[in-house]
Amino acid sequence: MQLAFCLYKYFPYGGLQRDFLRIALTCQQRGHAIRVYALEWHGEVPPGFELVKVPVSAFANHRRYAKFTRWVEADIARRPVDRLVGFNKMPGLDVYYAADPCFEHKARTLRKPLYRYGPRYRHFAAYERAVFAPEGKTEILMISTTQQPLFAQYYGTPARRFHLLPPGIAPDRRAPPDAAERRAAARARFGSEFGLHADDLLLVQIGSDFPRKGLDRSIAALAALPEPLKRRARLVALGADDARPFLEQAHRLGIGERVHIPGGRDDVPDFLLAADALLHPARHENTGTVLLEALVAGLPVIASAACGYAHYIEDADAGLVVPEPFAQTALDRALATLLGDDEGRARCQRNALAFADRADLYSLPERAADIILGRRG
Repeated sequence: MQLAFCLYKYFPYGGLQRDFLRIALTCQQRGHAIRVYALEWHGEVPPGFELVKVPVSAFANHRRYAKFTRWVEADIARRPVDRLVGFNKMPGLDVYYAADPCFEHKARTLRKPLYRYGPRYRHFAAYERAVFAPEGKTEILMISTTQQPLFAQYYGTPARRFHLLPPGIAPDRRAPPDAAERRAAARARFGSEFGLHADDLLLVQIGSDFPRKGLDRSIAALAALPEPLKRRARLVALGADDARPFLEQAHRLGIGERVHIPGGRDDVPDFLLAADALLHPARHENTGTVLLEALVAGLPVIASAACGYAHYIEDADAGLVVPEPFAQTALDRALATLLGDDEGRARCQRNALAFADRADLYSLPERAADIILGRRG
């Protein structure tokens, strides 16, 4: 079959983007042709992919997205496809991968009523309704149990159109047999890069969109540590975002030399092995794939309960979950507790690796491909 995938922006370090790539590659490995429509593409194009960079522009994003839709519709009319798969909400999709939360719920609970009279609201509300309206035919790939009731509440979407996927953790995130040796080598390399000493405690936070991921919360928690722990702790935040306000925050709190934000990296598996804990106190997070990437690497996790995948950390007993509504003091206590308990971290590591062996945390691309290829219009 000829498959077409739509997403507004591809870059190698985004969670949605990595899921898209693995799903598309799985479909390709099963013998199907892949065409990708995107406004922006950063990084290499996989062999055999037909990348179509849609040549539209507009001052406002919602106007650009509307032009994108019309351009793609016209191109598909000339060059038909068997399935149209979207990773952003838009009309005309056969399958939608629901990485984003319910827009209508956010508009009604986080915005003032006047917001719903603006053109931006009207665009995104219409695009969401095009996917979830009860009379629609789009099959919906869900990656979290938290959002389906909201879509059903606002749109009355039939349950039969929702397909809950298992997580899709990449195999290279799992702790390898030589994990201890790789940890030592990575920490030695990071020693020269970040000033990490042998007895230091390395904290990592991974993910773009630093404000939403709660990097400011992590920096505040590091600054609040008891002095003996603070002297040993370093935080490295990986992701593609503006580092300046967070580095300024660290300097104001007197820990500027202990916070490093080197941007997006290709050596994330090494950080997962080298670190002593992952911090992910997100303000809102549909899933939080990085929580499971840390879990399968045997890295203890501190996450906010706002993360859709936080329950896996509790199920595995592999870290601490800060309850909602969030309180900074609760995160401060959790970090001090975990870093001050060497045996507790070792127990979290053992529990995480045991859970990674028995739970299906890996088959999202295969299951998504099953649904994409099995759908009938």
